[in-house]
Amino acid sequence: MSASSSAARPIARIQAERPRALAGWLLIIAALVFLMVVVGGITRLTESGLSITRWEPVAGTLPPLNAHDWQAEFDAYKATPQYLQVNKGMTLDAFKQIYFWEYVHRLLGRVIGAVLALVILLSWWRRAIPAGYGRRIVGILLLGGLQGAIGWWMVASGLQDRTEVSHIRLAIHLLAALLIFSVLIWTALDLLALARDRAARPARLRAFPALVLALLALQLMYGAFTAGLRAGYAYAEWPTMGGRLFPEGVAFLAPAWRNLVDQPIVVQFVHRWLAWLVAAVALGLAGWAFRHRFTFAPAAILLTLACQIALGIATLLSGVKIDVAVAHQAMAALLLASIVATAHALGTRRAF
Repeated sequence: MSASSSAARPIARIQAERPRALAGWLLIIAALVFLMVVVGGITRLTESGLSITRWEPVAGTLPPLNAHDWQAEFDAYKATPQYLQVNKGMTLDAFKQIYFWEYVHRLLGRVIGAVLALVILLSWWRRAIPAGYGRRIVGILLLGGLQGAIGWWMVASGLQDRTEVSHIRLAIHLLAALLIFSVLIWTALDLLALARDRAARPARLRAFPALVLALLALQLMYGAFTAGLRAGYAYAEWPTMGGRLFPEGVAFLAPAWRNLVDQPIVVQFVHRWLAWLVAAVALGLAGWAFRHRFTFAPAAILLTLACQIALGIATLLSGVKIDVAVAHQAMAALLLASIVATAHALGTRRAF
């Protein structure tokens, strides 16, 4: 064996380890984003999101540390329409319970931003970011910063004239989080492919997987509308609504298309039945992937899709019981992850 070939092995190993390590960190951050989506669901269902009335990205890292600080936070909340119209008479102890979930939600956002920034900085210093990936990874960091601003924009919608946040802003906040979640997973998978083969190119998003993801995004948007409008409480039955496919006396489209966005019963109806279209195209995607001999990702689609449908029905039948509804939101993120992984596999050169 020549000296040159012996020296090439450590170099090749280092070249493989660097993208693999970066991919591992991105998957850890994706897991934190998943956790944040789950905590966000709890925050919404417990109506905790308006308990912190200021956006202080740095100073707000520390929670209230004494009785005076707690009373100041409580007094600020007492000035909100939610307290005055919904929670008037709430005790300080009850306020601390809703404050907890909003604080954890914001703290997770800060942790995710800090970890991502540190990973990017260390990877840049070690020259461990492969060529062509620097802009994408910095873009993820910028998306994270934008997500923080969207979160405050959402909260601000419920601090003046409303007793809850805007369901439209809530949907934008959720979709932005899931976009970051998806890009993290896709980028990590690209890096893992590069670690296996230095000639590997980033996967392409093909037309049909893009359609599946678009329909899933629409369904996720309607899920956020359903939560924000409390539409899930309208009919705790399935598959009918008031004994009918569509309840009597409710306008579907008339008087305006805004019923599709603002009318809780219409929103619940769309969310119920759009799910089956999403299920059909997701099954088609899984079948396509199986034909190309991919197994794990499409099998994950089948598992998460079945669980998600069951949890959606259970959420309605339970009267939107918090633990069931949170599991429903968490499973939606896992279904998204499985579809992203399948789309990535089908977008590699070896699939075509």
